[in-house]
Amino acid sequence: MVIVQEADFNASDLTARLRASTEGQAGAIVSFTGYVRDYAKNAATQSLFLEHYPGMCEREIEALCATAQARWDILDCLVVHRVGELQLKDQIVFVATASAHRGDAFAACEYIIDALKTRAPFWKRETLANGDQFWVQQREADNQKTEQWDQPSS
Repeated sequence: MVIVQEADFNASDLTARLRASTEGQAGAIVSFTGYVRDYAKNAATQSLFLEHYPGMCEREIEALCATAQARWDILDCLVVHRVGELQLKDQIVFVATASAHRGDAFAACEYIIDALKTRAPFWKRETLANGDQFWVQQREADNQKTEQWDQPSS
């Protein structure tokens, strides 16, 4: 399940929802929660505004989840991503995967969040405490991390 929304989310409720969807077959649920952090080096971050391409964004994240389910033995996954104006320390994203065994759940969860950062059509505008605003550029390290998932394992 993929949800893009402005409202905050409750990670415990989402984990319970994923657990219920697996009907007792999951031996492991791995989750990741991302938060608005202070990105800027010279001034404090006040907020982060996230825009997305509606419809396309959800389809891309669903495709990432389908890829994870094809590569690892996971029972289900759940992704919630917020958009709109978020304040410092607010939750941005929740990714969880359920599997019979922890290894598959960990790998699939890490893959989804890594690929989401570089492939899902989101744009982030940061506002600093001094009023300056700028669009956050994608980091080369994030691109490299995502590309590693596409390399054949040895």
